[in-house]
Parts: sequence; C-alpha cells; structure tokens
Amino acid sequence: MKKHSKKHLEAIAKVDKSKRYLLDEAITLTKEVSYAKFDETVELVFRLGVDPRHADQMIRGALAMPGGTGKEIKVCVITSGDKIKAAEEAGADFVGSDDLVQKIQGGWMDFDRVIASPDMMGKLGRLGRILGPRGLMPNPKLGTVTPDVAKAVTEQKAGKVEYRTEKKGIIHVPIGKRSFEDTRIKDNFIAILSAIIKAKPTSAKGTYLKSLTICTTMGPGIRLDTQEVVSLVSK
Repeated sequence: MKKHSKKHLEAIAKVDKSKRYLLDEAITLTKEVSYAKFDETVELVFRLGVDPRHADQMIRGALAMPGGTGKEIKVCVITSGDKIKAAEEAGADFVGSDDLVQKIQGGWMDFDRVIASPDMMGKLGRLGRILGPRGLMPNPKLGTVTPDVAKAVTEQKAGKVEYRTEKKGIIHVPIGKRSFEDTRIKDNFIAILSAIIKAKPTSAKGTYLKSLTICTTMGPGIRLDTQEVVSLVSK
C-alpha cells in the first residue's frame, strides 16, 4: 500500500470528496492544496461517456490555449526547401530533412513536438513505430502536418495542447501553472471545455460529460459541478 506524505494527507483533508465545486472556488482550492516546491502544472481530467474502442467515438484534437501553458516546448520540424528557413525564423528548436529522420531512427528524442510538411510524410512513415507510441507522430488533424510550418511552430510555442481519449473515456489536459492568475487558468479551462463539448460524437449515448476534475501535478483531485461549468460555455 502506497504511503502518502504528511503534506499530501493535509492537502487531501482540505478537499470535500462528496462536494462538487464551482469553478472559481475549485481554482482557488487547487492552488491552496498545491504543496510541491516547484511550479506545478494545473490539469483537467475529463471522464466522458464514450467508448474509444470505436473509431467514431475517439475524440482527438489540438487547441491553442488563450493563456498559454507556461511550459517550454521543444519543436522539431522536418521539412525541405525554403520551409527550413521559415521554420527556423519562427523559433523551431530543430529543423532539418533526411538528416533528422535518420537521427530519430538512431534513438534521438530530445523534443516535445514534431511538425512536418506534407512532402516529407513519405519519409516519416518509417518513424511510425518510434513516434506513434509516444503520441509524437505528425497528424493533419492536429495541425502538425501542414505546408505552413512557420505558423504551426508559432502555435506550438504559444501553448497549443493536444488531447485524446484514453481507456474508459478519460482525457487529461494541462491548462496552465499554479503561478498563473486565476483568470488565465479560467480562460484556458473554458477554451478546452468548449472544444471537448463541441467534439461530442453523434453516436455517444447517455451522459456525455460524466465527471470533471481539476488538480495540480502533486495535489489531490477536486471534482467540479459539471452543470455549472457547462453553463459557462453555453452563455
């Protein structure tokens, strides 16, 4: 049985597990029960009434957070021609063509996102087994396969997050840092909640948003009042 620290137990004691908190109250409490010495990430955990085993119920997308995420993202761009210079000027950390493909094949993984221009996707096919399991394979639906690599780099650097349903309809999404102002966290919250609600599959039956929890990296989860938060995005 896992033994929790004294600080963790004190944090848990401040959260009423039977209560469903209003958003503003939950954001305040999330910061209050965050006890780590580093600037913890604030995260949302959605539990949706979908079955990701069915392709038409797999929810996946990407969103540029209005308030950013507070995380430094290392972007690798695989492209060719004049797009190489465009990606470099946009702030990409690594830019190349066949050389980067070979480097990744050799085990190099010092990056957080991979962006590719369409002309390079034939060569990236051989990286599927390496990038796929890590969720790093470029995808047109996520905006990471695009002829406008410069724009994609700018969006990733500004705080674009990717999300997808995991087992049992769970989605984890970072929405900022503990050090963020409450309004900045709230803006990100509303943006991602709106995107998830709009992505509801027509084939999904029953309750769609089953539960929604906010927490920090080390802190306890705080359950939200789903009716209240949904009303915020429907105004």
